[in-house]
Amino acid sequence: MQIESIELENGTALGLKMDMEHAPLLVIRAPRGFVMCGYLDISMAERLDDVAVKVTGVRNFEDVLAASVVEATQAAIDLGIEVGMPARQALERMF
Repeated sequence: MQIESIELENGTALGLKMDMEHAPLLVIRAPRGFVMCGYLDISMAERLDDVAVKVTGVRNFEDVLAASVVEATQAAIDLGIEVGMPARQALERMF
């Protein structure tokens, strides 16, 4: 497992990467929410009322930050996060 501090404009997020059999599992956590890769289930984050967004087709932290949000929980939408925005921008709103 790789754990990395990710410096952003509004603060430092925590990146978690676990190499799975066919692709990595990636999460970047900010104080108020997180970005997840396609391995994880946005519907569970929605049920838990988490601020969460999903990106797909990513292999590393840089890919996650550059990827566009494909799904977002209502709590994330309430923070002004939108499907289609870059994950980096979504994370900045999670501080």
